[in-house]
Amino acid sequence: MSTTNVGDDRLYELIPAVYRMRDADQGYPLRALLQVIAEQVTLVEEDIERLYENWFIETCEDWVVPYIGALIGYQPIESAGRLGGGDAAGQARNRILAPRQEVADTLRYRRRKGTFSLIEELAGTASGWPAQAREFYRQLAVNQNVNHLRLNRGRTADLRDSDALDSIGGPFDEMARSVDVRRASSRHAAGRANIPDLGVFVWRLRSYPVTRTPAYCYEEESPNCYLFSPLGNDTALFVRPDPAAPRLHPDLRVPGPIRRRDFDARETQGRLVSGVPFFYGDERSLRIWTGSLDNPVPAQRIVPANLSGWRYRPVGDEVAVDPELGRIMFAPGKVRKQAVWVSYSYGFSANMGGGEYARPLRQPADAVLYRVGQQPVTAGPEPDFTRIGEALAKWKQDAPRNAVIEILDSGVYTEPIAVELAKDQSLQLRAVSGKRPVLRMLDWQTSYPDSLSVLGEGPSWFVLDGLVVTGRGLQVSGGVSGVAIRHSTLVPGWGLECNCDPKRPTEPSIELINAPRCLTIEHSIVGAIQVERDEAELDPVEIRISDSIVDATADDRVALGASGQLCAFATLTALRSTLIGQVQTHAITLAENSIFTGIVHACRRQIGCIRYSYLPPASRTPRRYRCQPDLVEKAIGDLYAKGEIGPDERDRRIENERLRVEPDFNSVRYGRAAYCQLTSSCAVEIRTGAEDESEMGAFHDLFQPQRAANLKARLAEYTPAGVNAGILLAT
Repeated sequence: MSTTNVGDDRLYELIPAVYRMRDADQGYPLRALLQVIAEQVTLVEEDIERLYENWFIETCEDWVVPYIGALIGYQPIESAGRLGGGDAAGQARNRILAPRQEVADTLRYRRRKGTFSLIEELAGTASGWPAQAREFYRQLAVNQNVNHLRLNRGRTADLRDSDALDSIGGPFDEMARSVDVRRASSRHAAGRANIPDLGVFVWRLRSYPVTRTPAYCYEEESPNCYLFSPLGNDTALFVRPDPAAPRLHPDLRVPGPIRRRDFDARETQGRLVSGVPFFYGDERSLRIWTGSLDNPVPAQRIVPANLSGWRYRPVGDEVAVDPELGRIMFAPGKVRKQAVWVSYSYGFSANMGGGEYARPLRQPADAVLYRVGQQPVTAGPEPDFTRIGEALAKWKQDAPRNAVIEILDSGVYTEPIAVELAKDQSLQLRAVSGKRPVLRMLDWQTSYPDSLSVLGEGPSWFVLDGLVVTGRGLQVSGGVSGVAIRHSTLVPGWGLECNCDPKRPTEPSIELINAPRCLTIEHSIVGAIQVERDEAELDPVEIRISDSIVDATADDRVALGASGQLCAFATLTALRSTLIGQVQTHAITLAENSIFTGIVHACRRQIGCIRYSYLPPASRTPRRYRCQPDLVEKAIGDLYAKGEIGPDERDRRIENERLRVEPDFNSVRYGRAAYCQLTSSCAVEIRTGAEDESEMGAFHDLFQPQRAANLKARLAEYTPAGVNAGILLAT
């Protein structure tokens, strides 16, 4: 008798028993027929249920949201671009152009149109960014009526108010100003102090937590000096946003950096308005443990301090913390032999590289799971091993066809890792979703390389998912067929100095020695890629990079190449990525919506295509379509062809336009919050130069131009007549 699901036999069970008995005597042909019919009936029922759910904005599918919006008069913003198609990329774009929450609240917004309380709520739903609105007329310095004094408004600058002075230019600026006739909505130079001006501050950076990870002992200064970042670099601590927090200053609802002044305790009218209790503690922005995770440092011992030169000296059992640099200092002789653990939050733009964010996990159905963890587990399965090497030894002993070594915490694992794959074997080294373990490679053997080495026989596969690797890079050799790096970070330059400069800027993060046949990098941050391959015996390696950053630490260094060769024997596919450094490759199959900061040289230019990307002028590539600075050069060339400008003027304009459209980043050093984020003054051809009018580069899928255009249009629609509403970037 065949085994089927109970749901497949519901039609069969409705017929009389005599027919079922006769059907059993003949081998169940009737049952098989009714199972096929029942399958189609199930699909029709599911479609009917889905149609009913699509009547409501809360339960409808993403593609239905614009149609429901049209029924109530909601119109997507034309300046933000056209709606996408039904594929995954189009649906992701539609979530920005027609936000579900904004469509659901459209009627409620219209009832409150023109009120100040609506602006902040509307800004958050229209753009998806945390936002805060400010009425700038309240900051104007004015002469007041003696019969109607407002002591906290309109007064001139108080130079003794250090808190107000420290907030100048930010979203919490309270300093009085003279009238600025420039409009807040000006696209040239926005003003910030006029009667009709309204400013909406938005936070583009996100706050990412790191929980219960070992702090970095900065022995270069003293055994009592520690850094929050386990990579050994200064990092600004960010607020862990709490939507339920009251609206105070500092605002704990937005993901902004913690300032020293906010970390210091202050009182107003007998009420504490800032200080350590606002940021320190369980489920807050930061916390410190000494010895073990059962011994947290109480808030009473935390002292705000400026540790920029490590000159501050704590007294007794005090623990000095500098939130702007992410530094910790204990009193001399207090914590020399005790481990220090920390929880904190850092800022970054997107879910990229190793981080404590939810990410999809993929593995073969028959994969054997080996769990590794150093910390006690509060929920879920217990770890089987405490070190990765122990799990590798067990995996090698069992020799399963497919296996996964999963790390359950955000600890730091300092041990040599060498993976040897057998024929037809695959191994995935990954972090559990929502964790950020750090794999720290050291100089274990003087006469041998100490990289994270992967060696394989015949067809075999290796996956690195969700980890941060520092100290060394990844070396692949042998007969490995494929390597995939997903949501991981291979620290550019092998490691970071305290100021985020690379320790070994010329060293590659990935070395491919006659293997693999295919390298895939997705949503990751890696350093330079070096390919050593026998061109006579092997085909070129296929390198596929998407939604990632490849950082050679400088534009004149090689991001993809081979030592002693003109070009790496590799074919490159780069989608929505940022590559810092020169690219020297055999061929470029496809590059689109990407930024290349260094000169690109492809040996075979007859194949492949580059679309909607930026490349330096001296690059030698296959055919290009709507790339920069080609477009601006063509526009000037057309003027010259028409005789409107001469050759000298043409050359001068081309040089100026090349400089203007060159990508400009807030930071090009990994470890800083604004790493590879385009500046607000970057050329519009770069900020909206992608195929779908989003920005070029690794943060393409954030759709920041569409968010800004959507927010600007909604502000113009819902603010009172005569009000100039402008968007100001807090981060």
